[in-house]
Amino acid sequence: MTTQTQEATRYPVGGSSLITVRCPADGRAVGTVPDMTPAQVHEVAAGLRSAQLEWEDLGPAGRAKHIRRFLDWVFDNEDRLIGIMQEETGKSWGDAAVETAVVVDTINYYTQHAAGFLADRRVKRWGPTALTKNLRIFTRPHQLVGIITPWNGPLATPIIDGIPALMAGAAVLFKPSEVTPLTWTEATRGWIDEVKAPPVMACVTGGGATGAAVVDEVDMIQFTGSTATGRKIAARAGERLIPHSVELGGKDAMIVLDDADLDRATSGAVWGGLWNSGQICVSVERIYVQDKVYDEFVRKLTGKVKGLRQGMDPDGSYATEIGAMATERQLQIVERHVTDAVERGASPVTGGKRTSEGLFFEPTVLTDVDHSMLCMREETFGPTLPVMKVRDEEEAIRLANDSPYGLAASVWSGSAERADRVARRLETGAVNINSALTATMLLVLPMGGWKSSGVGGRNGGAAGILKFCRQQAIVSERFRLKSEPFWYPYVPRTSRLQARLMRLVGAHDWRRRLGLRGRK
Repeated sequence: MTTQTQEATRYPVGGSSLITVRCPADGRAVGTVPDMTPAQVHEVAAGLRSAQLEWEDLGPAGRAKHIRRFLDWVFDNEDRLIGIMQEETGKSWGDAAVETAVVVDTINYYTQHAAGFLADRRVKRWGPTALTKNLRIFTRPHQLVGIITPWNGPLATPIIDGIPALMAGAAVLFKPSEVTPLTWTEATRGWIDEVKAPPVMACVTGGGATGAAVVDEVDMIQFTGSTATGRKIAARAGERLIPHSVELGGKDAMIVLDDADLDRATSGAVWGGLWNSGQICVSVERIYVQDKVYDEFVRKLTGKVKGLRQGMDPDGSYATEIGAMATERQLQIVERHVTDAVERGASPVTGGKRTSEGLFFEPTVLTDVDHSMLCMREETFGPTLPVMKVRDEEEAIRLANDSPYGLAASVWSGSAERADRVARRLETGAVNINSALTATMLLVLPMGGWKSSGVGGRNGGAAGILKFCRQQAIVSERFRLKSEPFWYPYVPRTSRLQARLMRLVGAHDWRRRLGLRGRK
């Protein structure tokens, strides 16, 4: 697959240098995109703004028609999109195919519910000032929303945020990672050239300067990626006084208690920790197992990891589970974490090294780990499962919370009461009980990180679309009054009566209500 840069983007590319995208599995070039300048980003942003008002005026039902046609296009081009994604990411076919399921779920959810989420709302009156008023809340979208996405989910991540933004009535300026820009560039081409949808979605490509230009052009920014970059984006958004939502790194803990179903727990650990080669923000990155079941857990886990097949399988074959790492830099981080752990006394009971060809790192189980090791402290973002023995749930909770991150976690127990007790004490935005990653996939639940894992959130039902909107409070009159009691001029007798009424209805004991307590 070779991307025809100028035709695919339909944006000004004159003077831009090109970025070559290579397949992590074998290093071959699979496409090129322009490294766009801030001036080019400005031009694209201006075009989006000019189209936004007409898009907003369509209303939720009108916008849904275009977005559902886009879903039809995704179905019609599913294998081609998965193929592009697999080539630029090195994923296994099965891992890549999961991203199209996210497209289906997200589009169907928001096109079905957006009208209700965005409807004008009447607010119940409260207080004497509101007695003669009608109270309502209207919503208006931010005119131009910027969405900057990472390299690990080139189709799913822009969809998760982009669809609710579009359904809110915003125009959306996407900037995918320069590592994996081809999938979303093709999706944008499909929106414009084949769906023939209004020009309210655009994809600009390039490196850090391009991303910075997006932040400077938009009215609201959604970023998914590293904590370091997220801090810079949040700082710039603060300088510009624009709203922002940043979903950042994670170091998700898995707690396995001694009454857990170990067959299910080990299967959950394998998928939750190794899906997409561990390159997702909510991957299981560290496992705490109660001592009574530690040996059995490690034995079962190791056997399942050894049975995994690694490689970039042929199209549609589902012949492997574990693909490549996306970048050499990420692979080196995984190598560094494993090397550090081994030097400090950990044992790689399976895996533990990169393969001879391509950017592949063997699925790895590490035992005898502790919190002095990088694999338990820093985000690894790779196919490793470090397992630590703990005495009881108290130690597991303490260690799980001993992290600057707080994105998600999981608790595995045969007791619902015990699992809830542990879950409520974990300092994370989401907890899965006897499951892995699931909370992230449920659009009705909020996904937001605590601590250094982010600010704001996504999904959460109505919140997932209202985050892309401005709320407008509307107050209107129930009756035609000539004046209000608190308007000028102040009349002593009336003002004193108002003060007495305020005490009568506002105080919480009769002495103050009746003015019997001395006033200072």
